[in-house]
Amino acid sequence: MPSFPWQASHALWNDVVRLFLAYVLALPVGWHREQQFHTIGLRTFPLVAVASCGYILLGTAPGYDPQAQSRIIQGLVAGIGFIGGGAILKSGEEVHGTATAASIWTTGVIGAAVAQDRLVLAFFLAALNLITLRVLLPLKLKLDARKKDAPKV
Repeated sequence: MPSFPWQASHALWNDVVRLFLAYVLALPVGWHREQQFHTIGLRTFPLVAVASCGYILLGTAPGYDPQAQSRIIQGLVAGIGFIGGGAILKSGEEVHGTATAASIWTTGVIGAAVAQDRLVLAFFLAALNLITLRVLLPLKLKLDARKKDAPKV
């Protein structure tokens, strides 16, 4: 095992490319959330993906046993859930931020998938995340308007 990064430049650049790809895949969702005037957006989503990717890269380094890798993934899932939970706000009867919280969670999985060389999974998750936020938004707004106009029972 090399002692210094320059001794393993291929592995180092492989990790850098993965981190960059995780960042790039999360950027469109962050951009979309920012354009929709959400407080969590352009900076948060790419950073969640990069951090997730980084933790998985560290946890899958040569010499780590599968149990340690499992604990890293468990901690990552819990930590991202905590961040997402902070995005959910309740105001009276209304709850806001659940789509943002779910998107944060998905973004974490995107970073983890890139770290594991599961690139098709990462691209698919990134596309589904963005499509869900963009395409289903008009439908959600219509349904919300319908709920407001419906008589209270």
